[in-house]
Amino acid sequence: MYKNLLEHISTPEDLKKLSVKELKELAIELRKFIIDIVASKEGHLGASLGVVELTITLHYVFNTPIDNLVWDVGHQAYGHKLLTGRKDVFHTNRQKNGISGFPKREESEYDAFGVGHSSTAISAVLGMAFAAKLKGEEDRHHIAVIGDASIASGMAFEGLNHAGVTDANMLVVLNDNAIGIDPSVGALKDYLTSVKEGKNPRANNMIKSLHFDYYGPIDGHDLPRLIKELERLKQIKGPKFLHVITTKGKGLRQAEENQVKYHAPGKFNKDTGELIKKEESEFPSKFQDVFGLTLVELAKENERIVGITPAMPTGSSLKFMMDAFPDRAIDVGIAEQHAVTLAAGMATEGLIPFCAIYSTFLQRAYDQVIHDVALQNLPVVFCLDRAGLVGEDGATHQGVYDIAYLNCIPNMVIATPLNELELRNLLYTAQLGIDYPLAIRYPRGKGYINHTWQLPFEKINVGSASQLKKGNKFAFVSVGTIGNNVIKAMDAIECHEWSHYHFMFVKPLNEEMLHSICQSHEKVYTIEDGTVIGGFGSIVSQFVSKYYPQIQVEILGVKDVFIEHATVLEQQQECGIDVESLIGIIKN
Repeated sequence: MYKNLLEHISTPEDLKKLSVKELKELAIELRKFIIDIVASKEGHLGASLGVVELTITLHYVFNTPIDNLVWDVGHQAYGHKLLTGRKDVFHTNRQKNGISGFPKREESEYDAFGVGHSSTAISAVLGMAFAAKLKGEEDRHHIAVIGDASIASGMAFEGLNHAGVTDANMLVVLNDNAIGIDPSVGALKDYLTSVKEGKNPRANNMIKSLHFDYYGPIDGHDLPRLIKELERLKQIKGPKFLHVITTKGKGLRQAEENQVKYHAPGKFNKDTGELIKKEESEFPSKFQDVFGLTLVELAKENERIVGITPAMPTGSSLKFMMDAFPDRAIDVGIAEQHAVTLAAGMATEGLIPFCAIYSTFLQRAYDQVIHDVALQNLPVVFCLDRAGLVGEDGATHQGVYDIAYLNCIPNMVIATPLNELELRNLLYTAQLGIDYPLAIRYPRGKGYINHTWQLPFEKINVGSASQLKKGNKFAFVSVGTIGNNVIKAMDAIECHEWSHYHFMFVKPLNEEMLHSICQSHEKVYTIEDGTVIGGFGSIVSQFVSKYYPQIQVEILGVKDVFIEHATVLEQQQECGIDVESLIGIIKN
């Protein structure tokens, strides 16, 4: 036996040379490697620790990459990356020009499908199985590993429903650990719990009723048992389902005991597991906390307010309201479409639903936004957390499309606060009573106000815009918090010829202010942390070309490319919307 087994693993073929006893030792090494790197480099931790034995076994039993292996969501795939040739570069995980935090087809032939959002694996694997059959490659296997929180999503059930009436040579592995990012919710979670506890007879098995060959539940940390069951299932044709029970954070005591915090804990001591506290002052507050605490404050006075989130109560800070008003704040699980139409139904009955959802995840409910909310002009308030550039999560999670995809929808109003105080006042204004759908977009993390934001509420006038600095030749026109970069740039250099205007609303567009800008400036620069195609700058450019064709408009924002993982500053630099880039524009 090698002393350091992991050092000698470059591909899954190397695994097949090991004994079961050696595989158990490898599991210990793999966990330690993940812990050591994530402790200093940050990233997702608990999910990958929980599937170490499963990861080893899947590559040991199946013939990847000829056999397709798809990790749903993908933040559980760190062990997979280490066993498939990326051990030496794993320290670059989620860094600019480093490897991605999620499986990515361009990165490795072992990454059969790019993932990042949940519940796509079953459909993708079924498609692969169909293709293999058509090509006469029916001996290939196709495996989807999906979590208990993700399988509750509608898309996962669509895939199961279809696969069950096919002869596709596919295996769905349910990684059941009772938690996604936050604890799993819903009737399906209760069903799975009853199965684990032996309270649900096998004859009444939901998965078997969908025509899957079901086996389980089994201990997902028992390597010999996993090997035995996967070898057995490998011999069975058609759709198969293996239910495994795992512990998220397995191998690190703190990660097992506090699974929410250690999902992506930031930096921590690799030996003790203790989190390394960042030197942070009380201010500024995080935007999501301003949202969550303000909603509680408003809900105390307005009984019609309800909160909804699809599986992000902690990340969105709706957890504050869930604690204060458990009957009026709802986590619907990973079900964005349901969340939006649920909110629409509530709005028809006179409630004021605040749907707290990440910008990237609202994409998954686009039809419901149009068909169920906007078409009926229902007053649903979409609180779009993680809008703009999101940093290390990269291309799958960028919140840079919401302005473009919402602006084209009739009846929709889009608000873009400059800071926490404006966010607070927009929330206040919405609950006073609106007769249209409203989207309020704000970024992840710390805000900009270095004093308390809990000032008396002020009503916002819809469509308002303001002049922050007066010049007479050039004008910056910004939307949202990226306007703070303009403020910093203009404070850093003399720029008497430059004006700065903040448009709190993308829609309705303040055309009166735009007329004034064009009548007093030679050139306009729009700036946004969203896509330039169909975004705010595009709208302004259309207006200017119609009324003031002699005025040049320069659109600053995210070009027509996917922005990969890096820090937010590095992503802003790539897009030319960081402070230094703006200083360069002012100088030139």
